Amino acid sequence: MMDLPCVQWQDHVAQKWIRLDPELKEHFTSLLEVDDVFKCALTLTTQDDLDMVQSISAGYCAEKDTEKAAKCRESGNSSFKVRDYTAAALHYSQGVCVAPRCSEQLSLCYANRSAALYHLQHYQESLDDMDEALKNGYPSHLSHKLEDRRTQCLERLSLSEKAKEDKCKPASKNHGGSDGLKTASVGLLPFGIGPQIAVGFNPEKGRHLMAAERIEAGEVILTDRPYSCVLIPGMEEEVRGSGGKQHKERSMLFGVEHRRCHRCLSETLCPVPCGRCTYSRYCSTSCQRDAWEEHHRWECSLRPVLMAFGVLSELAWRIAFKAKVERIALAVVSKPISLKGESSVSDPCHTSHCGDSYLSVFHLLHHLDRHSPALRFLCAVTVATLYLKLSKAGPPPAARDLRPASGANSQPSDEEGGHAEWSSEQWLLGSAVLRHFLQLRCNAQAILMLQDTGAENSPVQSSREIRIATAIFPTISLLNHSCCPNTSLVFSTGTSTSDLSADLSESVDENGRTAREVTATVRAAKVIDAGQEILHCYGPHSSRMATQERQRLLQEQYYFLCQCEACTQQQEGEGTQHSKQWMDVTLDGQESGLLCGKCKGSLKKSIQDGATGFICSQSSCGQRMSSSEVSHRLQEIRVHLKKAVDIMEGERPDEALTLLRRTQCQTGLILAETHPLQGELADAMARVCATMGDWNKAASHLERSAVAVGHQYGKDSIELGRQLFKLAQLHFNGGCRDQTLSIIPKARRLLCLHCGPDCHELQELQAMDDCLRG
Repeated sequence: MMDLPCVQWQDHVAQKWIRLDPELKEHFTSLLEVDDVFKCALTLTTQDDLDMVQSISAGYCAEKDTEKAAKCRESGNSSFKVRDYTAAALHYSQGVCVAPRCSEQLSLCYANRSAALYHLQHYQESLDDMDEALKNGYPSHLSHKLEDRRTQCLERLSLSEKAKEDKCKPASKNHGGSDGLKTASVGLLPFGIGPQIAVGFNPEKGRHLMAAERIEAGEVILTDRPYSCVLIPGMEEEVRGSGGKQHKERSMLFGVEHRRCHRCLSETLCPVPCGRCTYSRYCSTSCQRDAWEEHHRWECSLRPVLMAFGVLSELAWRIAFKAKVERIALAVVSKPISLKGESSVSDPCHTSHCGDSYLSVFHLLHHLDRHSPALRFLCAVTVATLYLKLSKAGPPPAARDLRPASGANSQPSDEEGGHAEWSSEQWLLGSAVLRHFLQLRCNAQAILMLQDTGAENSPVQSSREIRIATAIFPTISLLNHSCCPNTSLVFSTGTSTSDLSADLSESVDENGRTAREVTATVRAAKVIDAGQEILHCYGPHSSRMATQERQRLLQEQYYFLCQCEACTQQQEGEGTQHSKQWMDVTLDGQESGLLCGKCKGSLKKSIQDGATGFICSQSSCGQRMSSSEVSHRLQEIRVHLKKAVDIMEGERPDEALTLLRRTQCQTGLILAETHPLQGELADAMARVCATMGDWNKAASHLERSAVAVGHQYGKDSIELGRQLFKLAQLHFNGGCRDQTLSIIPKARRLLCLHCGPDCHELQELQAMDDCLRG
């Protein structure tokens, strides 16, 4: 996931560590303060390291290029000719970001993108692109095309006085609330923790959140925004089109860095490019300006190096860039915030857990003594090397450097070069970055979004969860882990912070500006009684992973042995056998979900002569299977399932359905209705039947899938809620009024519980309900 630096740099630093003098290695290992570790790394960083960075970063070019822009425009033209206007707009947008400023190629990309946006009914954005094309020297002999299109756009916009509010296909989307074009609100919720929450402390758990009073399921516990976040490059997002092979190929062309604002993460078809580098782009000039002032004015020239050094390194630098040297210096002399005696907090912007308070980030635990010496060395040398490059590029990030005249499209003046302004105290910046780098190993939060999959005209919604960014959320960092958490977490992108509170002072950041951000909302997934701890899942979940594997992952990354309720209960009943094959077959605390191929009785876990396996529960049968044999056959099912889905997406549903049916019958292993793979098979068969228009059969298969999903994730899970939502769609499309009306309340309850009352699935359920009830 590019969390750590690229392999070439890791290998370089690993060899440097191996060759290091034993006394220096011992001295470095003995250092217990981040400041000392960074100062030591500075003395050990050489020109050889800088040369290696220069060599590696050459593969991450971010310079403007006329030829690349022309190729992007040609690709856009190809998509435009087949009326795939979404893909065309994305290709043209890439050309806009790659083309040099004030070049003819830039003007042509803007003009062509305006045509694609016109066909997508984004008339105002089309007009804006026409203006940009003219500003950048659009050929005069072609200007009549723009004038004709401008007239058409204005005519379309004038058809309704509420055209802007009524746009049904926005170019930029906020996935957490209504589909507003540029900005949207997720509700009038202040940032911070709710009054029903108390902040506790003890040496074992550190700071953590407790319920000061009973919290009902679905109630909002806290709303947070990241201090900083970084998009994950290369995470593919599908471009929804007409379906089929062309759709699948297009989905591999655009990563989240091409489709989302690099500041507020909102999705956009018409990004505003950085005037200098080809990578960074934004949903609006306001996000572009804010990003420039916060961090990009220093990042821009270092973009290739930052990409080579990975997401966590970039996020660590971005936190420090936003804080500036003066704020870092104040944090260094401040005391850790309220480590003892914390109680309930009524002020949602209390300094210890306000999303924009740098102090709350600075005092997160960095676990320096728990990181291995080799990892400490990698982090320290990585930060020190970039620190030296930065010191040669310009003055240090300080609040006084934020001159209003500076902007993303301005050229650097001669006075910005050199390192004369880097004083002996500027090492505080590098030390802070190293501190954040180490903190992020344990405190970084993945930002997850639901991505629509399948063809745009599909009658049934299909989606998957993808990780689009990594962030640091100061308030969410207070939550401890549980493998069976009592909370759910939902992210919203492109949120206008001024819309989130009636008190404008709460929506102004530390630099005195209102801002658009990502927001995260934590809700109670179940009733939480007074005195219970508020718990969040760091990734390893009891419904997806066996105890030993969860505990191993948590120990490796977070440095604690999980003893949550799920781990404790499952350890008591699982014995001592924990082979990988065993965990691949069944989850802790659940029956195998497998049936005997001989008599169809249930298979149960068995240990014979020290070997793990399965035996038929029917004493008259006694059929045995080794865990390796069962694991092999389950893997066969997974392979066939993936192949069937690929065939279906290639518009061969009959062939896909035949393969799925054969898979169910020829494995020599019968899956019970509660087995997770049974749920996946049934879901795939439902999708195939829906593609063929057989709504009743599709609904029947999806009902079976819902049984397996409910068994694996629980009757109150969001996973079951999403399956029921799809089931309601199938019944509705099949004209089954009573079945649809019976499913809608069940799906509504679960979606509202985890996602809140404003999610778009609830709006669709309400529309179905209104239609059926007349």
